[in-house]
Amino acid sequence: MPGQNQPALATNPVISGFHPDPSVCRVGDDYYLACSSFEYFPGVPLFHSRDLVHWRQIGNVLDRPEQLRLPASMPSSGGIYAPTLRHHDGRFWLIVTNAREGGGNLIVTATDPAGPWSDPIPAPGVPGIDPDLAWDEDGTCWCTVAGVSQVRIDPSTGETYGNPRALWSGGPGAKAPEAPHLYRIGDYWYLLIAEGGTERGHGVSIARGRTPTGPFEPCPANPVLTHRGTDHPVQNTGHADLVRGPDGSWWMVFLGVRPRGGTPGWHVLGRETFLAPVTWEHGWPVVGEVTSDLSALPWPLSPAPVEERRDDFGLSELGPAWISVRDRPAELCTTKERSGWLTLRARGGSLDEPDAVFTGRRQQDLACRARTLVDPSEGRGGLAVRLDERHHYAIEASGTDVRVIARVGSLRTVVAERSVPAGPLVLALTITDPPPPHGPCTGPDVVSLGIEQRDGTFTEFAALDGRYLSTEVAGGFTGRVIGMYAAAGTVHFDWFDYEPLGG
Repeated sequence: MPGQNQPALATNPVISGFHPDPSVCRVGDDYYLACSSFEYFPGVPLFHSRDLVHWRQIGNVLDRPEQLRLPASMPSSGGIYAPTLRHHDGRFWLIVTNAREGGGNLIVTATDPAGPWSDPIPAPGVPGIDPDLAWDEDGTCWCTVAGVSQVRIDPSTGETYGNPRALWSGGPGAKAPEAPHLYRIGDYWYLLIAEGGTERGHGVSIARGRTPTGPFEPCPANPVLTHRGTDHPVQNTGHADLVRGPDGSWWMVFLGVRPRGGTPGWHVLGRETFLAPVTWEHGWPVVGEVTSDLSALPWPLSPAPVEERRDDFGLSELGPAWISVRDRPAELCTTKERSGWLTLRARGGSLDEPDAVFTGRRQQDLACRARTLVDPSEGRGGLAVRLDERHHYAIEASGTDVRVIARVGSLRTVVAERSVPAGPLVLALTITDPPPPHGPCTGPDVVSLGIEQRDGTFTEFAALDGRYLSTEVAGGFTGRVIGMYAAAGTVHFDWFDYEPLGG
């Protein structure tokens, strides 16, 4: 299974594609990082690194149905929001919000970050979203949430003590103070927050106090990170976490997007994880330039092995990079029914349904190719690029018929349809730059869908404007996911591969 694409040099984003709201912790020489996952199961992808720039996914924190329940009634971009990952007293702690009806904040723990993680401990006394955990010198644990307010908590039971109290909410009139993280650094406690909303106005601000409960004085240079009003290729920068590098220097992980095309610019990969250097001046952090090239870091790089781009489905379980919509019942998604094949059994009638049986991987490259060998003799299904139920493109096979379907908002259209010989066939899609000429209305990319002939030739059925599978059109908090689905009956897939294109 192709996982993190590991370049020869260290580049930003350090974790590409839909990997937002990063939270990082260091344990010895090892780094661990967790991200939001929203309506996808399993939830909370977890990564490991030795150099802060090359990350390998080692699992998902919420990987069992008893840990994570995401009902069909929950809208897309609901679900798992903004984890905080910390290591304390020899144990990993993760607190996160399940933003669905009856969800709330929950805590899980593990001695090995690769898992297994514990069943969730509810924290009903913690209000809101984006919870953070921080321990003071006497072992008292403080939970700080978006808003920004704080309550004392026993993380082993989820019990809170007293009522949440307001701390500091960023700049005067700032929108959406959220993503708080509390740290003891030197003589001060620092409260790092995001503000301005997770769109183009996003930024990071910080305040400090002598105790974890404040009072907090804001940094005179706030926001310490924002790209609002600039032409920087990375925008929406915010939701950050601080960590020390292998040499003791300070660094910040944060989310950002890479909008492309004309006006207003469309980002399609979702919010990605970036890295920037931090220095300290007069007791305040100063965030350095966000550059695409990180190869000149002041410590040795530790690239992870490059994973195979093709998954032949030869293992009994899917790898950690595979995600499904809301759940993944074994009777509907399995590699055990037909040896060396992934079998999907339909539940909804199409990708428009919230209970669609879909299994995919995040699109992590601005230009890429995906292919799969499908046997549709027992059903109907295919290959799709999904943003949500109302925004997706698919090439679908059924018997001797193949068609391209585009769903954009309330419109659903069969764009192209052709007959093909019976039997297994290769469905393919490519995502590339739009052809010239380019202007203010040019979209971010073009999604071409078709079939691959036996000689490897790609026959295009349709080429669709990628802007309609972008956050600026669809809304929400996620990014594109490319994968396979079943819309009727049982559909078998022999292999899937994903290949970056270009530089």
